[in-house]
Amino acid sequence: MDNKTVGWIIIGISVVMAVIVWIFNFSLKKIVGVSCSMGAGCTMYDTIKIQTWISLAIVAIILIIGFVIMFAKPKETIVIRKVKEKEKKKKLNLDGLDNKEKEVLKILEEENGTIFQATLMEKLGIGKVGVTRLLDKLEAKQIIERKRRGMNNIVILR
Repeated sequence: MDNKTVGWIIIGISVVMAVIVWIFNFSLKKIVGVSCSMGAGCTMYDTIKIQTWISLAIVAIILIIGFVIMFAKPKETIVIRKVKEKEKKKKLNLDGLDNKEKEVLKILEEENGTIFQATLMEKLGIGKVGVTRLLDKLEAKQIIERKRRGMNNIVILR
């Protein structure tokens, strides 16, 4: 169940509880009115007031909890969204890529999606210019992204 539904259920329960408190309070006042011989100065009326305020405070707390749950962002949705984003990243279209480009993607996947450009150059055994051109092609196809970190570039799989 989503948070909104649970929030509405809790709010509904608190409304039912408030009605029960009101009915109970009304009934108690009738009983005390009939059974107490002191009239309006009877101490049972004070007890009824205290019990009523405590009951309504509990109902109010439950009502607030219902609203908080209703408007809170569920953690499960955030986790599911992150999993879906990772699945999108994993589904790469390898059509139209040459062997070196596929090799770059394989290395990036082994390195959890990020690697320094210099490290990539060592793993591929290609010179600086060759790696730059290769990464330019992949960046143009929006498969990778390069970010400058000091004197180095970090290659990030999108």
